[in-house]
Amino acid sequence: MNTPRYLTKSRFKLATECPTKLFYTSKKQYPDSKLDDPFLEALADGGFQVGELAKRYFQDGLDITALDYKTSIQQTNELLKRDKVVIFEPAIQVDNYLIRVDILVKNLNHFELIEVKAKSYSSKTSKPFINTKGKIDSEWKPYILDVAFQKYVLQTAFPNATIIPYLMLVDKDIECHVDGLNQQFKLKKDENNRKGVSVSSTLSDSDLSVKLLRQINVDDAVQVAFEKELTEGYPAYSFIDNIKAFAHHYGQNIKIAPVIGKKCKKCEFRATKEQETKGLKSGFKECWKEQLRWSEADFDSPTVLELANFRRADKLIQEGKIKLRDVSKEDIGYSDSKAPEMSTAERQWLQIEYAKGKQKKSMFDVQSMKREMDTWTYPLHFIDFETSSNAIPFFKGTRPYEGIAFQFSHHKVYEDGTVEHANQYLNTTPKQFPNFEFIRRLKGALDGDNGTIFRYSNHENAFLNTILKQLMASDESDANELCEFIKTITTSSHNSKSNWVGSRNMVDQLELVKKYYFNPATKGSNSIKHVLPAILNESDFLKTTYSKPIYGTEIIKSLNLENHTWIEFSENGKVVDPYKTLPELFDDLNTDDVKLLSEQSLKLNNGGLALTAYARMQFTEMSDYERNKLTQGLYQYCELDTLAMVMIHQGWADMIKSQTE
Repeated sequence: MNTPRYLTKSRFKLATECPTKLFYTSKKQYPDSKLDDPFLEALADGGFQVGELAKRYFQDGLDITALDYKTSIQQTNELLKRDKVVIFEPAIQVDNYLIRVDILVKNLNHFELIEVKAKSYSSKTSKPFINTKGKIDSEWKPYILDVAFQKYVLQTAFPNATIIPYLMLVDKDIECHVDGLNQQFKLKKDENNRKGVSVSSTLSDSDLSVKLLRQINVDDAVQVAFEKELTEGYPAYSFIDNIKAFAHHYGQNIKIAPVIGKKCKKCEFRATKEQETKGLKSGFKECWKEQLRWSEADFDSPTVLELANFRRADKLIQEGKIKLRDVSKEDIGYSDSKAPEMSTAERQWLQIEYAKGKQKKSMFDVQSMKREMDTWTYPLHFIDFETSSNAIPFFKGTRPYEGIAFQFSHHKVYEDGTVEHANQYLNTTPKQFPNFEFIRRLKGALDGDNGTIFRYSNHENAFLNTILKQLMASDESDANELCEFIKTITTSSHNSKSNWVGSRNMVDQLELVKKYYFNPATKGSNSIKHVLPAILNESDFLKTTYSKPIYGTEIIKSLNLENHTWIEFSENGKVVDPYKTLPELFDDLNTDDVKLLSEQSLKLNNGGLALTAYARMQFTEMSDYERNKLTQGLYQYCELDTLAMVMIHQGWADMIKSQTE
């Protein structure tokens, strides 16, 4: 018997992003990149925990635990026979719709439909749900559309009922009054690998007495959604009619004709070449072939979707200017500039010139970068932070999503070219607020000289500003000293009450990339994860230096690795991304043992996995073996982040040397 094809909450959300995605979702032949996105998984983890916390606010609630459609619907219908009842995740099925409401409160013919979201809300600073134009504010639109869909389905099932929709959001104005609240909601997986939350038996009424979640009536916003949303770019011309259209097409497995545009850049149904060689299909390519009559060869040409920070992609696509080689200077608003720094339009034009075959290699402004370097003081310091912000706080006295800095790495480069991994810090102790010790250790690492300090992006500056505010509100004996240190290496954030630029303000290497370096291999991205492989493949100096097992020796000292070779080459002679060569966490155990010990990836090689690892280490139910392995993985990953900055610096320094001697 075939499983019914119902339009659910998640499928409705997918359809609002792009109706054609309904045809690709949940089909094994169409790989979905979002299923393997560590950052999205970490966000989902927080959502599971918030959902379970919300249930604890309704002591008499009854949980529908069945996962199959038939049983969950039967259990729900039985409970709804009661005059008064609170149901967690009831299954409401009518026509071709099936929703699992987070929390449903029934009182006779009156329903409260509560959608729980791990999104922060502040009565003081958050935008209203309805903007000044009378439409749903873009920040809140996905959440309001979700609730509106649920209200429609519930009202269809109970046409004579009064239904009031609510969002239950994380109140970032509330201070957590207990330590370890987050750790009371431990993530788990069942025998079918489905994720859930195990609530500690020690969770008490006192723990829940200060509510971190706020229930907000959104009926007015939902009514606006019914009247004004989903009116353009969809199969039908009204909110309700589009719900019906989505349900019909999904139910009958009929593809909704694609409308291509800049939204395609984020399409998750975009198979890699390796996946395609295994027989998997690319939904992205199918849409573009259908609309543009493209052949497979057309996808070898870069398109306007690849232009960095480009907002006119939809306009050019509508005009038929889809491949970069067809784009002109006028199309991107290019104008000549006498400034030494590359503008966004100039970087975009370099991408286009490369696509046209007129630009064959990377661009590096040697003179401007040399002028920058001449202002730096040795030794140079390269730092990187690993941080976390959780919906349910780990520590007493912190607010939801308040920043936690749990790790840093620090490399030094001396004037003679010597490199060393000089310092590192990682908090691995459960229930211990790390930020102040983090700053003490960072100060100790940087205070020995007046060398120039480097970060990559504004992340480190923003987090130091956060810790500054925490210190100012604390009773730490060295708070003033630590605050002064922070101010010497940072610039004030836009919402600071006072303004400053530190005497030793960190240099942002990302800004140097944007101003003076363009490599077509990055495809317009300035992320360090794209810039590093690009410069490694370009620099003979880096290839020669790091293709030998000298890292973690007297030549280049390391705190975590010995005789390590960072550069390996693929079959086509390209440098393999060093993040992909990090050692496996559990290389001394068989796969079955690993599954028992940890849900963590076998390689800890990106920020999403790092913050997930830290969160799991806050739980005490972990073997010493697993804790040690996760610690080792975090140290090695963060070390590579600062080494990546060093490699970029060395590559540039070698280019300057070779072109100025």
